[in-house]
Amino acid sequence: MKSITINGSQRESVGKKVTKALRNAGQVPCVLYGGDKPVHFSAEELAFSKLVYTPNAHTVVIALENGETYNAVMQDIQFHPVTDKILHIDFYQLFDDKEITMDIPVSYVGNSRGVRNGGVLRKNKRSLRVKALPANLPDFIEADITPLRIGGKLYITTLENDAYKFMHPDNTVVCQVRRSRNSVADTDDDEDDAEAAAE
Repeated sequence: MKSITINGSQRESVGKKVTKALRNAGQVPCVLYGGDKPVHFSAEELAFSKLVYTPNAHTVVIALENGETYNAVMQDIQFHPVTDKILHIDFYQLFDDKEITMDIPVSYVGNSRGVRNGGVLRKNKRSLRVKALPANLPDFIEADITPLRIGGKLYITTLENDAYKFMHPDNTVVCQVRRSRNSVADTDDDEDDAEAAAE
């Protein structure tokens, strides 16, 4: 999985006044959990743009001024209700031998026969929650819609992978092709008839 480096400054004071002063200076207060003790730091709001305003999933390298670095994932983020400015971010530290749970985007590929016949592809899941060791976290999960006919559903069980496990029930529908007013019959008989007519 791709990683983004965030250059930050460790902060000792965590009171409301200090936090407000940081935000006024264009800094975002952050906390890193998962280690021996929480690490409080701040970084420029612009530093988070590639991490926050993207559909892609990333791990993070937090590089502090004192030379310490931490591998982490973003766990929670708070926005201002009016201005949408980032108010606070929580991170969770990664360890090579410890599994982590993370939302991974779904990439839809293929050409569905049901869609070609006028059906409508409904993407039930834009992302899926997986649990894996950090080294096994994928950039995205590929969902091939090629086999889907009108009325067909793609279940999460068809996407199973040895490198990670899904944190969803087996009957979770990732996407489906629904009938529309413009759809035509989508059966094997039609295909056979078409081939016979061609001959």
